[in-house]
Formats: sequence, C-alpha cells, structure tokens
Amino acid sequence: MSEITIKQVTKRYGAKQVLKGVDLNLAAEHIYALLGRNGVGKSTLLRMINNRTLATSGSITMDGQSVVDNETIQNRVYLMNDSPLYPIDKTVSWHFHTAKLMFGGFDEALAAHLVKAFHVDQTRQLRQLSTGFKTIVKLIIALCVPCDFILLDEPVLGLDAPNREQFYQELLATYAQRPRTFVIATHLIEEIATLVDHVFVLAHGVVTIDEAAETLQARGRAVSGPHQAVATYLAETPILSQTTMGQLTTAYTMNVPATPAPAAVQVTALNLQQLFIALTREDESDAV
Repeated sequence: MSEITIKQVTKRYGAKQVLKGVDLNLAAEHIYALLGRNGVGKSTLLRMINNRTLATSGSITMDGQSVVDNETIQNRVYLMNDSPLYPIDKTVSWHFHTAKLMFGGFDEALAAHLVKAFHVDQTRQLRQLSTGFKTIVKLIIALCVPCDFILLDEPVLGLDAPNREQFYQELLATYAQRPRTFVIATHLIEEIATLVDHVFVLAHGVVTIDEAAETLQARGRAVSGPHQAVATYLAETPILSQTTMGQLTTAYTMNVPATPAPAAVQVTALNLQQLFIALTREDESDAV
C-alpha cells in the first residue's frame, strides 16, 4: 500500500517563512485531520503535495518517488480547495466528464447518487451556482475520482448544516466501500471529530501533534477551580494554556497527576475542538 512521506519541508514567501521543517507520513486508508490556525501553512502544504506549488527545501515522496512533476503520482492525488480546477463557464456535467478524462476513471454511479442527494442541476454552468453548490460539485468530483489520496481543504465552504451532515455521511459511506486516504483541513473541527482517525496539528511552522485521534482526545483535560488549588495540583504538570476569571482558573493539559484532584478542583475531558484551541492558542493568525 502506498504512503506519502514529507521530510523537513520548508516554505518561504519572501522574508516570511511559513513552514520550517514539516515531517509527517500519510499512510494508506486513513482519514486524517490537518489542523492549524489561519496562516500556519495548511493550504500551502496540501498544494505542495499536489504539485501546485514547490517547497523551498525538503522532500515530498510517494513510495520513494518525488511528487514534483511526476504525472503518474499526481494522477493518484486529488486536491479540492477554493480554486476551480476547470473553467467555470462550463456545465456541471462537463466538469464530471472532464474529471473522468483527466484521471482515467470516474465513479458515475456514485456521482449520480450524489447529484440526486444534493439536488444538483447538471445542466447549469458552474459560475451560475451559489457558493454552496459550487462546493458540492467539487466535493462530488473529489469523492468520485479514482485517486488514492484525496486532499480536502476547507471542504464544506458555503454549505448549510444539513448539507454538511449529508457530505460527512457520504464520505464515510464511500470510504467504507472503497477505502483510500483522506486529509481534511477544516475550521469546523467538532463536526469531523467522529470521522477522522488521526490528527496532525501544524503550529509555528512544524507538526506539533501527530497522534491517533482516539488517543489524543483521551489525554486532553481541563482542570478548573480556585487559582491556587489548580496551581498546586498541576505544579509538576505541563500546561498548554489557561484562563482566569476572578478567583477561578481553568488550565488545559495533556496529562494530569496520578493523584486524585482535591475537592475544590474539577477535571473534565476535552473534545477535539477544545483541545485544538488549547494547543494553538499562541499561534499566528495571518492567512496563507
């Protein structure tokens, strides 16, 4: 089974270095979350995997072969983002047909199902569609192309809650029928928490978290109580971040002491979104 390996990848835009040495592996048949605040380079990294922009240094390979200018490998990778891949003055059906020609295959039965499920008019030009329906068309292509690695950069842009839920259900259904690797970069973290099985957190130009989603969420804790009681209880414990209101403090940590918390202190689990906020509270927020 194939694997994409990213080693010490950097990216510089003029004087600004966005990525400072990214290392990660994308194994076959996983659904990954790629999380990070605005500007940390998530979109840049996905574009580099898909050969739409080049790394300043480092390497990105699939099964030992560079992804750069490698048509065979790029036919196995599909990136869905906010940029249209084909001309927007063409009809939806034209976009589907062109995807089939470009990638050597297209799941027409699944596309027909998704067109019906999302009420897509295939006779309309892409530019005539709302933002939400443009997104739906791009998602249908992403789910139907015969690629082994599907990169989804903010995949539910413009979708209302029912359509977002429908998309998540369709993604899981097609993954169950034909497992391949999905990488989802999104700000709607809580919505994908039950989809993903592995989490990458990108911060300060590097990958700071590379862990199974279940393990990661099992470790995250919020410790709340009077400031001094929390400080004493966590005196030997690394704290990700903390907030204080009056005399009460809430500290966020990946580890809690083995000893029981004092009566005045409450320890609760963190969901994936809360944990992400705690992990990235101090990051930059300039968009890239």
